[in-house]
Amino acid sequence: MRRLPLVIVAASAALTLASCSSTDTGGSGSGGGGAEATAVTDVQIIVPAEPGGGWDQTGRSISQLLTAEEIVDTAPVTNIGGAGGTVGLASLANEKDPHSLMVTGLVMVGAVETNAAQNRMEDTTPIARLTEEPLVVVVPADSDYDTLEDLVDDIVKNGQDVSVTGGSAGGADHILAGLLLEEAGLSGSEIGENLNYIPNSGGGEAVALILGNNASAGISGIGEFVEHIDAGTMKALAVSSAEPAANLPDVPTITEEGYDVVLTNWRGLLAPSDISEGDRDALIDVVTQLHDSGAWTAELETRGWADAFLVGDEFTTFLDENIAEVTTTLTNIGLVG
Repeated sequence: MRRLPLVIVAASAALTLASCSSTDTGGSGSGGGGAEATAVTDVQIIVPAEPGGGWDQTGRSISQLLTAEEIVDTAPVTNIGGAGGTVGLASLANEKDPHSLMVTGLVMVGAVETNAAQNRMEDTTPIARLTEEPLVVVVPADSDYDTLEDLVDDIVKNGQDVSVTGGSAGGADHILAGLLLEEAGLSGSEIGENLNYIPNSGGGEAVALILGNNASAGISGIGEFVEHIDAGTMKALAVSSAEPAANLPDVPTITEEGYDVVLTNWRGLLAPSDISEGDRDALIDVVTQLHDSGAWTAELETRGWADAFLVGDEFTTFLDENIAEVTTTLTNIGLVG
């Protein structure tokens, strides 16, 4: 099986911090070096996308639970959408509040490359990776496509006449579409010629296109489409995980459909680049308290998100490796030069 290097499964129990104190946080992978953490009573949550998508769901879940669990007093959410999160990334670069947290993930890694963004994720302060989620390929409920092979074969045969919608250009959804065509035998240049991909800055836009029969198919995280699949207004063709998804147990995997691709979409949190070591440790402590709460565990189960917890230096290492891997993949499938 072709298992992409983009998928790294976290051994959460081994990485979870033993305590929520700032002293322990500094010595448990945060790279704090013993610096005393700054008390955090309020955080600002930046969602670098329009409302309705996976990043928005993640940011609002974090905000609601941080306050409900009394980890912080306030955690307002601000949506700054556009260009696969790179508009929000540019905003974070100018953010003066050291207790700001921006939602990020695999989509942003790809968007930075495809948009040749001036502001890069390497210039931020990585705080934590929180979740990973399979993608699902869907079509409108009345579509003639009954299998993933039906869809892929039609794209190969009719090219631009078949449209696929999803998140931003170069993101996880776009990457998966390209990999499916590569597995079907197309080269990088042929993928670009055949794939009519319609990018969106928020999950709600992709949903509208699919439900309105203005796109032949859609790709997104399961959480963004599952209610429409359950309601019968979308038809799920395949999920991108190695095993069937818990919240879509009857939907086959892409591998089972004959395409050796496994891809999951991770999400996490970044902070501004110039914050102090104490502020970094304090934010890691806040996020660790959230992760360790029963309310967060319940939220993961409700949303169908897998726990992929990494903090501090471990997350920084993962991010550096993921950026290199995604850049290679985007080049191989012809999405960047």
